[in-house]
Parts: sequence; structure tokens; C-alpha cells
Amino acid sequence: MDYSSTYRLAQDIRDSEEYKTYHELKESVMAEETTAALIREYRKLQMTIQMSAMSGNAAGEEDVQRFSGISNLLFSKPEVSSFLLSEMRLQQMLADIFRIVTEAANLEINFPGIEG
Repeated sequence: MDYSSTYRLAQDIRDSEEYKTYHELKESVMAEETTAALIREYRKLQMTIQMSAMSGNAAGEEDVQRFSGISNLLFSKPEVSSFLLSEMRLQQMLADIFRIVTEAANLEINFPGIEG
């Protein structure tokens, strides 16, 4: 297989507005160590809660409350909110690309809790 189209896709991703916006905001937001630590904790709790939901279990009340508090704090800062939203847009773009590629390969990939 010739991977040249894959490398073009990688470059197209790097040239996309979603990618550029995310990386510009990331550099700025993550430069502040307290904010960076809160974002790392936010992501950790988000993953814990999502994994609980995917396995059919309720997330721990303490984790949910902590996640809610950190979310409110992070999203109250305009630049951090913009960064997190840009991250979601980039993730959605990559999920769309993954879906297109797996459909082209006629490959059925199922993730728990996600309808295909």
C-alpha cells in the first residue's frame, strides 16, 4: 500500500482550523501550571466517569461532584473554555475521519455505549 494519501491527510489535519486553534490555545492555557493541573484532573475524572458509564456502573458521587466543580471552574474562564471546546471540535473531526476510514474498509468497530 502507498501511504502518500495518509501523509496528505495528516498534513490536511495539521492545516485545519480545528488543529491550529486547538494548538494555539493549548500553548497559552497550559503555560499556567495551576490551570494545566486542573485540566489534567478534569480529563482524569472525565475518563473515570465515562468508563463507569460504559461498563454500566454508576460513577462515584465524590468523582461526579469533583468533576462538576472543576468543570464549572474551568469553563468560567473564557480562554480555558475556548480551549476545551476547541479540543472537542478537533476530537469530533478525528472521530469523523476514523468513521469514514473504517466504513471504507467495511470494518465494523463497536464501542460500548456508542450506537453505530
